[in-house]
Amino acid sequence: MLTMLAKLLKALNSESAPWQIALALALSMIIGLTPLWSLHNLVILLLAMIIRVNLSAFFLGILVFTGIGMALVDPWSIRLGEELLTRPDLQTLWTELYAQDFWRMLAFNHTLTLGGVCLALIAFIPVFAISLILVRVYRERVLNWVNKLKITQMLKASTFYSLYQKFAE
Repeated sequence: MLTMLAKLLKALNSESAPWQIALALALSMIIGLTPLWSLHNLVILLLAMIIRVNLSAFFLGILVFTGIGMALVDPWSIRLGEELLTRPDLQTLWTELYAQDFWRMLAFNHTLTLGGVCLALIAFIPVFAISLILVRVYRERVLNWVNKLKITQMLKASTFYSLYQKFAE
């Protein structure tokens, strides 16, 4: 866990694009808010590998959003999924989808899965936008402020820091 956090901080401080970190967090939110062993999560993982998002942010985001999902969001997901599955005007749709193998594998007949996917898709754009803003603000303000501190300048001038940089790469 500490290694992933260190890698995330390194990514935040590096020249990697802010959108890669923000997209990693947004994609990890989908996995974190839905049951882990789902087909759509495998697709999200594959997408994260193809797009080449920051994997440290992605895996750390999965841990964070899973905790948030279990503690806060799961009851809302279950309610939304139950509401969607029991609506009389959608019964024909669910029956037709469940009759096909592909849709049955997605497990949208499970209230938590359906509700979690719907909530995650609704929150995807806001989470991406907020993450992008936070990464940019961190790099523009917080990182510059930390680099201006005397203690940071002294540490960077030390032999220990140069050895750390040499072995960290």
